[in-house]
Amino acid sequence: MSLQKHLIAPSVLAADFANLRDDIQMVNNSEADWFHIDIMDGVFVPNISFGFPVMQAIAKHATKPLDVHLMIVDPDRYLKVCKDSGADIITVHYEACTHLHRTLAAIKELGCKAGVALNPHTPVALLKDVLADLDLVCLMSVNPGFGGQKFITNTYAKVQELRGMAQGVNDGLFIEVDGGVTTDNAARLLKAGADVLVAGSFVFSAKDPIATVKSLKDIDINVQNI
Repeated sequence: MSLQKHLIAPSVLAADFANLRDDIQMVNNSEADWFHIDIMDGVFVPNISFGFPVMQAIAKHATKPLDVHLMIVDPDRYLKVCKDSGADIITVHYEACTHLHRTLAAIKELGCKAGVALNPHTPVALLKDVLADLDLVCLMSVNPGFGGQKFITNTYAKVQELRGMAQGVNDGLFIEVDGGVTTDNAARLLKAGADVLVAGSFVFSAKDPIATVKSLKDIDINVQNI
């Protein structure tokens, strides 16, 4: 695992879209590390979030990297516009890519970090042949498409298995967990080997979102009774 402190990436999907600029500023002012941006097409997942014009508006005011999660079919068509809209990290779904190695190479050619997301039913072992090419793996701990879902507990085992696979092959790999992350499960996820936590409604629905981000950032697995 990376020696750096784990990262927090609030998911803008849970923000108040009527006051989006205020929520962007909140993330800027917090101890969060990235903005997590979910692009959904209503085909790959049963929901539509927002498109690249909204992402461009976020990028205009964000002072932290944009971690873009493409929950769409045929993501290759949109890699360049994603980069041009402000993406620093582009994550595509394993389940949506026929030629995954080619897609990852295209992302890197654009100058972005390349990530792959796995749905809850997809085994991490399927990433063996591209593991060295990845900057990030996003493990979905809910079924993608909607915020506020219940955390799937099998995620702990998947994180641990993936971290074991990465050892000696890609020691700098970011393992990101997306879905149902709270202070109740964050420490156990970090202990298993995760180092990026995506939190949506847990942050944006909190009475004090900045304090909530801090509570996630301050978790120290060396002192937790897990």
